[in-house]
Amino acid sequence: MARPKPSAKPLADLIGACVGPAFAAQGFASADILSVWPGIVGARLADACQPVKLEWPRRARRDAEGRPEPGTLVVRVEGAFALELQHLAPVVIQRVNAHYGWACIGKLVLRQDRLHRAPRRKAAPPLDPARRGEVALAVSRIEDDPLRDALDRLGIAVVAGNPR
Repeated sequence: MARPKPSAKPLADLIGACVGPAFAAQGFASADILSVWPGIVGARLADACQPVKLEWPRRARRDAEGRPEPGTLVVRVEGAFALELQHLAPVVIQRVNAHYGWACIGKLVLRQDRLHRAPRRKAAPPLDPARRGEVALAVSRIEDDPLRDALDRLGIAVVAGNPR
């Protein structure tokens, strides 16, 4: 198996170049708002809402520092939580602006809809100690530590019935 070259770029750099245009089409300057959304608004709010797009004013006026007028953040929110988020809109705007370090958001628009979530994994049932011992015995003769650890994890996943 070929090992990556030390000069290889991190996957995050390559993915950013691929999804960057899609985020730009939605008004986002970068893709990080989705990944850091729970950190910006908190886990409770992030479970019930997610940013959809950022709409900038058509006539872009700039302030004294050369920054554009604040935009409108469109947020998808589930059902009855929209009323609570409407009351928390100033807090969300303040947190997003604090995250980016300037007043990039001036208004929050709520769109009621279902959230797109990744399916949650169920907790794996406890592994039978005898089966765990079989896996440990099978990989014990491998001298390369990283390879042995990787095969050990794979073996545990296979005997548990949920390979990753």
